Amino acid sequence: MFQPKSTEQQLRWLCACYFFFFSILGIMVPYLGVFFDSRGFDAQEIGFLLAILMGTRIIAPNLWAIVADKTGMRSELIKIGAGAAALSYLTFFYDGGLAYLAISLAVYTFFWNAILAQLEVITLETLGDDANRYGAIRSWGSVGYIVLVVSGGFAIGHWGPQILPYIGMTLFIGMLISALPLPSNRAVVDNTQIRKPLVFDKALIWFLVSAMLLQMSAGPFYGFFVLYLKQAGYSESAAGIFVALGVVAEIVMFMYAPKLLGRFGVKFLLVVSIGLTAVRWLLLAYGVENILYLSISQLLHAFTFGLTHAASIQFVHKHFDISRRSQGQALYASLSFGVGGAIGTWLCGIIWGDGSGAMSTWIFAAGCAFLSMLAVLFIPKAQA
Repeated sequence: MFQPKSTEQQLRWLCACYFFFFSILGIMVPYLGVFFDSRGFDAQEIGFLLAILMGTRIIAPNLWAIVADKTGMRSELIKIGAGAAALSYLTFFYDGGLAYLAISLAVYTFFWNAILAQLEVITLETLGDDANRYGAIRSWGSVGYIVLVVSGGFAIGHWGPQILPYIGMTLFIGMLISALPLPSNRAVVDNTQIRKPLVFDKALIWFLVSAMLLQMSAGPFYGFFVLYLKQAGYSESAAGIFVALGVVAEIVMFMYAPKLLGRFGVKFLLVVSIGLTAVRWLLLAYGVENILYLSISQLLHAFTFGLTHAASIQFVHKHFDISRRSQGQALYASLSFGVGGAIGTWLCGIIWGDGSGAMSTWIFAAGCAFLSMLAVLFIPKAQA
């Protein structure tokens, strides 16, 4: 297999990995609820299935990170994860019941969760002192998300939700092909020295609490946003365009995030971004039928995900030494997207009910975001 001969070539393959990884999320996150709905599952069952999708991020990334930090096998784990996830994703083509899909989701996401934390570490270590380019590299993931959100919406509108597994499988193969050229140079890990134990200091604890609450607030967005827009009278293709609008705003924010972080710091930007996230969910609760309010709420995705993610990745990267960085990224992912995302999605499925509680899910989301903002205020300024 072709191996990149320079840092720039490796960065281009990393861009491709981000593109396909988030392309898969672009088709799975917005439309998986619609896909399950088309197979006859109710809101509580959909919430349960989507909670599994998030819940596997509680344990799996940490197990893979321990292997990565002890062996230095980061690019190898990306390849293994992509290949095994693609193979296990084949189970999606069979129209099984609730238990079958629950097992299918658990298996393929277990392998899928080997990828992102290692991808983040490899990218930041490849960039080295040029870490301000992270946003430009990571933005290719946002481009992939946009392409699949928009094209996926039109495809589902034309062929129906059952097209989703075919699109997903194509993207899984693309991810595997992009990962194969990554060099297998293992990170240097000195296992003869006693590593410092993970220290959960005040800054880290409040940061993780905030991240978990923020992802709880995103529960209805991950699981029910397209269904919510359909309930309000929008088509799948229109919903895809609105989701894409948010990701465009996210890409722009990634470009400016390094300058903003250098000028204002992590803590201030997290407070502002999470506060605007609470406003965003309230706009969706009370203004979904107003195209202007809906558009503004999607533009605020630049803060909900773009700026908070850039700040969070930098916080984790600086908070852990080189022997713990995979575990640090995995800990952040598992507690925020895993615990927070799973609880938020599951609770929103219950609150949603037969659809009459749709507005209440966004009010619940705004409350979680407000609590997340308060948690950031407890992070000691010197450690932020």
